[in-house]
Amino acid sequence: AFGKTLSSLADEFPRLVVLDADIAGGTGVHHLRKSHPERVVQFGIAEQNMMAAAGGMAAVGLLPIVTTFAVFCLRGLEQARLSLAYARRNAKIVASHPGLDVGPDGGSAQALEDIAAFRAIPGMTVISPADATETALATRAILEFEGPVYMRTGRSPAPRIFGDEHKFEIGKGQVLRDGRDVTIIACGVEVSRALTAWETLKAEGIRARVVNMPTIKPIDAGLIRKCAKETGAIVTAEDHNIHGGLGSAVAEVLAASVPCPVEFVGVRDTFGASGEPEELAEHFGISAPFIVDAARRALKRKKK
Repeated sequence: AFGKTLSSLADEFPRLVVLDADIAGGTGVHHLRKSHPERVVQFGIAEQNMMAAAGGMAAVGLLPIVTTFAVFCLRGLEQARLSLAYARRNAKIVASHPGLDVGPDGGSAQALEDIAAFRAIPGMTVISPADATETALATRAILEFEGPVYMRTGRSPAPRIFGDEHKFEIGKGQVLRDGRDVTIIACGVEVSRALTAWETLKAEGIRARVVNMPTIKPIDAGLIRKCAKETGAIVTAEDHNIHGGLGSAVAEVLAASVPCPVEFVGVRDTFGASGEPEELAEHFGISAPFIVDAARRALKRKKK
């Protein structure tokens, strides 16, 4: 979705240039390389140089997008901080293969701390779309947005959640299912699992609210506060370490405004392992049944 969208938008954004670290086939950039080969700059496996070069390109008026796997973005964190964010350059980082979604490549390739790392950089916007439709919309949005952005994409086939009418706006979440008992706030691949969890909870008589939160920074604090006031209990779900990601961002908002019970669904401060993504989601406790269990716990705490 990302690569095809880039290819379709290339003529509309004539300053667009994509930086590749020898993995265009994995990131989707091969679509742009085929349609606009002059817009793709090959850096090989030199992510630090690629990040720094993006800062230079932005400084002379180009619109660079750095593309690589999420785990390799961590290698270029210092350059992203200094050459992009500190210098206030209009450059984008699009990271594919994040979290447990990498699957068989194993723990060394599974970036479970990237949201935390990039969220902590001043001035960096952080986005994690939920499906192919939202990824396409978010790609256009980050090109129109002024400033450095870190955006996750995916690796494995993902369920389509949204139709053609879906709207995406940086900094805004959306209520996908309404309910008054507990709110489930999810991002990325966990949104689909949260919707599956909603079905189970509904069958149990629990009226859950499901919120898609594609922008982790700046997070939609107004929507989070509204959900906390109206439902009184929150569950967060992410394909990421429970420390520093979506859950932490939500908790920061609530601690300062509407304290309430919060349960965190995510990888619990450990490295990943090799396996198929759905098997790993079950093993590491981020599949739909674990979201259901977290909602039950949050509801119990609220009643107490």
